[in-house]
Formats: sequence, C-alpha cells, structure tokens
Amino acid sequence: MAPRFAARAAAHDAAGTFPAADFDDLRAAGLLGLLVPTRLGGSGASFAEYAAVAEAVATGSGATALVFNMHASVTGALAHTPDELLRELGVGPEVFAARDRALSAAAAGALYGVAMSERGAGSRLSRITTGYRRVEDGFRLTGAKAFVSGAGHADAYLVAARERTDDDAAADSEGPAGGPETGTPARVSYFLVPAGEGVRVEETWDSLGMRATGSHDLHLDVAVPGDALLGGIDGLAVLLAQVMPQWLVASYAAVYVGVARSALAAAAEHARGRGLESLPLVRARLGRADAATAAAGLVVAEAARRVSEAPGEPETNRWVWRAKLVAGDTAAEVASSALEAAGTSATRRGHALERIYRDARCGALQPATSDVCADWLGVAALGGDPENAAGPSRW
Repeated sequence: MAPRFAARAAAHDAAGTFPAADFDDLRAAGLLGLLVPTRLGGSGASFAEYAAVAEAVATGSGATALVFNMHASVTGALAHTPDELLRELGVGPEVFAARDRALSAAAAGALYGVAMSERGAGSRLSRITTGYRRVEDGFRLTGAKAFVSGAGHADAYLVAARERTDDDAAADSEGPAGGPETGTPARVSYFLVPAGEGVRVEETWDSLGMRATGSHDLHLDVAVPGDALLGGIDGLAVLLAQVMPQWLVASYAAVYVGVARSALAAAAEHARGRGLESLPLVRARLGRADAATAAAGLVVAEAARRVSEAPGEPETNRWVWRAKLVAGDTAAEVASSALEAAGTSATRRGHALERIYRDARCGALQPATSDVCADWLGVAALGGDPENAAGPSRW
C-alpha cells in the first residue's frame, strides 16, 4: 500500500486534507485491527509487529502513519494492558466487556484518535484543564483539545481529563490547574468518547509538517457512560504513562524511521534523475544518511522487541526513551542532509523531498520531545530516578 500512499501524499499535503482513501486501504486490509486479539477479530499483533507495519506505512506517507499510530496507541493500550493488572486494580466485568466492544469495533474498521494535548499545556497530563465530573450513570467531560490527529474522521477519541470538584473553581482562580509544581497532583483519567453530539471539531490545523493529519482542535461538552472510563482505571493516567510509556513515547519512533527511509529514497531518486550520482559529496551525504537510518531502525527494533517480551521493565522503558530520541533526531538530520545533497531544485513546493523534510522536522517536537527524552536518559545515566527527578513533571 505504501506506493499508493506516496502517490496521494503531495495533494493532501498541499491542501491540508485528510487522506481518507489511505484509511480505506488500511481498513480493507484489516490493519485497523492489527493489535486487536484474534478472539475479537483482529490480528493479535505484538508491539514489535506494529512497529514494523508503522515504519512501512510511513515510507509511503508520514502523515498517514502518524494517524495510524494514534489509532494503534488506543487499541494497543486496550489490548496489551494485562487482565491481571486490571483485576488487581479492582475493575469489574463490565470494564472488560466495554474494552472488548471497543476492540471488536476497531477490528471491524472503527478508527480511534487521541485527544490528550492542550493549548498552553502541551502533552503534560498533569497540567491539562479539560475536566470530568461524576454524574448519574457516568461522567461529564468539558474542555478543549489541540493537535487531535484525524479530528472529524475518527469514530471515537481517547480523551485525557482531570477530575473536577466543587472546589476547583476557586483553586483555578488562584493559579494553574493542579500539578506537581503546585503540590496538588492532578487526578487524570482516560475516557473513550464517541464522535457525535457534544464533540465539536474546530478546523485550526495549518502546520509546517504533517499537514495531512487533520490535527484540528476538539471541543468537548459531553456525557459518557461509566464504562467510557478507559480500562476502568480512575486517576492513574500519569502513573500508566510512567510505567508503560511505549504508547505515548515509542509508538512514534517507528513512524519517523519510516520517514527517514523515505527521505533517503527520495534523495537518491532525485540525484539519479539529475545526474548527481557521480558527485562524491552527494554520495557521502547519502551514505551517512543510510547508516544513520539503519542505526535508528535497529534502536527502534530493539525497543519494540523488549516491549513485546518484557513490557514495563526498567530496562525496557530505557530503550523506549532511547528509541524516541534517536528516531526523532535522525529523521530531522537525515532529511536535512538529503535535501542539501539534492540541491535547491528539491526545495520547490510539490517536490517529494521538500514535503518529507517538513514532516521529518516534526519528529523531535512530538511528545516526548527530544530534549525531554535526553533529560530522562541523562538522569538515568547519572544513577537517578528519571520519573521522580527534581523539577517539573514530564507528564
């Protein structure tokens, strides 16, 4: 499918439109159920198998792969959180039934989005202001989200929200929402919220790169049933992000390795077409790009293998943070060098390498950013506890 994605990518990038036909292809191939257990109609793939698919999709279109990643983050978290852990946390049978319904829907073609980030808070869960209140028969969610990939095209959204109480109005008037900096940790939960009444898309997305992701703002004023609380785990979103960071950190990594591979391929095609292959400087740049991309691919593959075999282990999580740092930085560096090797003609709008360069530049900026990843790894290298280091919470 990747060649078909690549053939459509330029038009969607130029217009900033969602690649619906790409998702028709993914749906028809059963890939929206990639991580869904076989008993529910999916492929039962591991995280490592997901990473291989995401990388391949990204060689065709980084934007399509990024939306696919968001969907997989939802289905993967639902499918791969152990039943034993959920039972230890006290969830009831209704939670498992709701989870299985959501996964079965994905296997049948439902597309899920992630609504976590907010203006002013970014992806830091402890600083979000979208709130939830307990009401009869469930919850009411109110707030606004930004950078919601696939907004308006997803069938449901994974929404991060903090618990609101009657005392919050007074507290909010005195400063930002509760978080580690204020000494009042936010109680943050995840909800799976269906598209429809009470969920409004504001078309705000006009970005440098990943323009075809349709990452518009989402406004919420919606009531959801009690089983919309994802996994039945109330208030543990930050803890889960720390213990099993692969769905918020490493799932991006495979996408950007694929983007780096597409940059190398586009530069090589351009160089051959322009007769530049005889220039040693061009060959040297592409050679370094090849080595860097291969190295990043190996780091991501190792992280994905460890997630599949030993999820949540300290050394696994260390590889998760390495994978995001290396993949994000490598994609940007490879695309930049490849563009310089190709020359000025490749910077024209509509050239594949110009689009890929802009998409690649987003990798280091997406959560967790390269600086955040490097800081986490630096604390660990110094023998500290990166999840409880001094300073603001990463989540």
